[in-house]
Amino acid sequence: MIYNIVCVGKIKEAYYSDIITNISRSLSADNRLIIKQVADEPIPKGAGKMINSKILAVEGDRILSNIGSSEYVIALCIEGKETGTKKLSEIVNDAAYKGYNEITFIIGGSLGLDSRCVSRADYKLSFSKMTFPHQLMRVMLAEQIKLICDKQCCY
Repeated sequence: MIYNIVCVGKIKEAYYSDIITNISRSLSADNRLIIKQVADEPIPKGAGKMINSKILAVEGDRILSNIGSSEYVIALCIEGKETGTKKLSEIVNDAAYKGYNEITFIIGGSLGLDSRCVSRADYKLSFSKMTFPHQLMRVMLAEQIKLICDKQCCY
C-alpha cells in the first residue's frame, strides 16, 4: 500500500523531519510513505475573508494537483469525524478491499483546507477538537500510518 501525505508548507524543525524519516524507513517493504509538500501562501497581516479565500483556493489547487483520480482521500479537517486508530485501520482496510492501492491524506495550511479539497475527500477525519501545529500533525499522522501497517492498532 502507498500512503501519501499531501500537506501545505515545509517542515522547519529537523527533529520532526527526522521522526517522519525514521517512521517511513521502519515500514515493511509492502508499504510506502510519501510526503508531498506544496508551497504555502503568505498571509498578509489584517487579511480579510476575501484574501483568505483566495489563499485557500491557491493552496487547494496545489493540493488537488497532487492527488490522482484513483486514490482514496482522507482529509484532516475540523469538520471531520474523531476516529480512533482501530477505526482508521478499518477505513484503510476497507479502501484496500475496494481496490485502492493508494491512500492519500491531506493536511491544509494555517487557514485550513479549501472546500474543494474537503469535497474531494472520501473520508473526513479529525484527530481532536484541539489545534495542533501542522508540522506536529504530520508526525502524528505518520505514526498512525505505522501502527496501521504494523497491525498494532487492532488489539
